[in-house]
Amino acid sequence: LAAMKRYPVGGPTQPAVRGETVGTGSVRVAMLLPMTGGGSATSIASVFRNTAELALSDFQGADIQILVKDTGGTAEGARVAAQAAITEGAELILGPVFAPAVGGAASVARSSGVPVVAFSSDESVASRGVYLLSFLPRSDVSRVVSYAAREGKRSFAAILPDDTYGAVAEAAFRQEVGRAGGRIVAIERYKLAGNDTTDLTARLAKIAQIGSQVDAIFVPAGNVAPFVAQTLSSSGVNLGNVKLLGSGQWENQQVLNAAPLTGAWYPGPDASGFNAFAERYQAKFGSRPPRNATLAYDGTILAAGLVRSAGQARFSERV
Repeated sequence: LAAMKRYPVGGPTQPAVRGETVGTGSVRVAMLLPMTGGGSATSIASVFRNTAELALSDFQGADIQILVKDTGGTAEGARVAAQAAITEGAELILGPVFAPAVGGAASVARSSGVPVVAFSSDESVASRGVYLLSFLPRSDVSRVVSYAAREGKRSFAAILPDDTYGAVAEAAFRQEVGRAGGRIVAIERYKLAGNDTTDLTARLAKIAQIGSQVDAIFVPAGNVAPFVAQTLSSSGVNLGNVKLLGSGQWENQQVLNAAPLTGAWYPGPDASGFNAFAERYQAKFGSRPPRNATLAYDGTILAAGLVRSAGQARFSERV
């Protein structure tokens, strides 16, 4: 009895936390974000962090505290961030956002028995104990290609980024066009270096050359969709006859307001639920969030809900 440890009421004192936290609950959950990733990565990180705060304000009595950790958008940064979070008592990791970072975090979390719910759209990073809460390219491609086929489109081309997302999108595109009984006339992969669109323009010129042979052109990357539409139209492609097909990445105001994309098709959920969420976000943080902000919101609600409903089993593999 003399050797027994004596803790304050409420259990053992938790380790000290370094860095930003959101919420004051007793169960610690990490959120790994590319805060110093630069450019769009830093922007995503800021939105996701804000969204987690909004989720906790919506979930009355949430008994979680979110430890916000910076991955820098890299595998090594995520590994270090995950280790720090677990050392500080995190029982669940939300994030990271990018596929390489998911791998880095998973290498630490798996050995510690801490589950990861990541936001990456790359299915290959999922494994036992590493789950994905994201918009998967395969679902987008299946939806828009099957719809195009039902509308009579049979000959397809695609212009895809030369990166991991592009590779995943291409594999899904080939599969879905075949499943729909269509044929692929051309696939072009482009590289972007900042705002330099030289390679993209060259690839679009090749697509334009076979424009009369295709019914639809798949352009999943929302950041280039307006430029692609304008360039193809200027090159003589009749976008009244040749339908542009997008992905869920088109769900942003830059794309939706782009006149050259009028009449194009892209897959997406009903907007009413998101609009209500976006209005609450804008009222709290002063700007309209991107569509993927809902991922961090749902992840936070998931964690808080499991703490409330599943007790000590909250983040077990069975749950």
